[in-house]
Amino acid sequence: MTAAREVELEGHIIDSGMMGAAFGIIMDLGGSFDVEEFRIGRHENEESYARLLVEAEDEETLQSIVHELHQNGANPSDPKDATLQRAPKDKVVPYGFYSTTNHPTEVRIDGEWIEVENIEMDCAVVVEGHDSDDPRAYTKVLSAVEEGDLVVAGETGIRVSPPERPRNREGAFGFMQGGVSSERPSESTIRQVGDAIEETKREGGDVLAVCGPALIHSGAREDLARLVRGGYIDMLSIGNGFAVHDLERDLYGTSLGMDTETLDHPRKGHKHHIYTISEIIREGGIEQAVESGTVESGVMYECVENDVPFVIAGSIRDDGPLPDTITDSMEAQNAIREQAHEADLVLMLSTLLHSVAVGNCLPSTTRTVCVDINPATVTQLLDRGSDQAVGMVTDIGTFVPILADHLLDEG
Repeated sequence: MTAAREVELEGHIIDSGMMGAAFGIIMDLGGSFDVEEFRIGRHENEESYARLLVEAEDEETLQSIVHELHQNGANPSDPKDATLQRAPKDKVVPYGFYSTTNHPTEVRIDGEWIEVENIEMDCAVVVEGHDSDDPRAYTKVLSAVEEGDLVVAGETGIRVSPPERPRNREGAFGFMQGGVSSERPSESTIRQVGDAIEETKREGGDVLAVCGPALIHSGAREDLARLVRGGYIDMLSIGNGFAVHDLERDLYGTSLGMDTETLDHPRKGHKHHIYTISEIIREGGIEQAVESGTVESGVMYECVENDVPFVIAGSIRDDGPLPDTITDSMEAQNAIREQAHEADLVLMLSTLLHSVAVGNCLPSTTRTVCVDINPATVTQLLDRGSDQAVGMVTDIGTFVPILADHLLDEG
């Protein structure tokens, strides 16, 4: 006996590839479908609509198909209210709880669709005030779930809206949604990134830079510092290594023991990063080292001087670490999450692990630029599900100086 369900797709479902993806999911998972209704948008700003009858040989197969369709923006044509269940204890969610995507999501409470706040992937959805006139729905990571929280379970009464790719791509952000390429004219694309940053700032948005120590090693430190000083970077998310080598460059003229201008390795240069950590600990922290005049240049210096907040998340690999480094992983996650939720544009600059950590906290609608010399790094970061992203395979030591020159009209 076959099982069947009606689902519908709305929006720019042809240009975005959503419709083709839905067909592929159904067939790949062993189902079949009939297109019961199909309306094509005939103008660039006109949306399309499709209603499909999805069939499978049993209910279990159908559920797996509908689950995958739902993650890609196909929703039931006859929505019901979301199922709510109490969390049995702290950090424990009900069986079959709904695990979020990073796409804009709504839940249906008492016949009304409510937007889920602070959407990010792999979270539970908690509902407050479900029996009031003003209910709220928001995400919680599993470690933050408390006993008694009303958690959304199953997949009924949930609507997911992946970002679309409409025909019109004008404006500073028109070049985005373009995937990964190492063959684009680099300077042209970097200028477009700069234009997108300027537009974000004009609109009152915030730019978050996620940076790895390779940026310091490559000699791009001074140019990133110029961008911070010029007001183009509003927040910084880094690891202990980035901060240490930036400060080392100021104190000893080296990064991990290498002179980034001459590429020489001074005698005892391999000790410089440890000496740097010791000096900053002696001062009491980065801000104190800047205020005392011990540190006089660099990215961390400009962050302190220009009140640009930074989060330094520690890892098991860290030397020291610096006093400003957050060594508790859950505390670091929460600090990163707070930055990610405030960001309107994110620059991921030559750091895989740190960018993945930040990327996991971002909604798919946040504009993201990922730059790395390794194509696999860029692909992995963009594959996390953001359609508002562009990847560049290029040397970070080339990217940052050109970007700074474009934005600051120097050179």
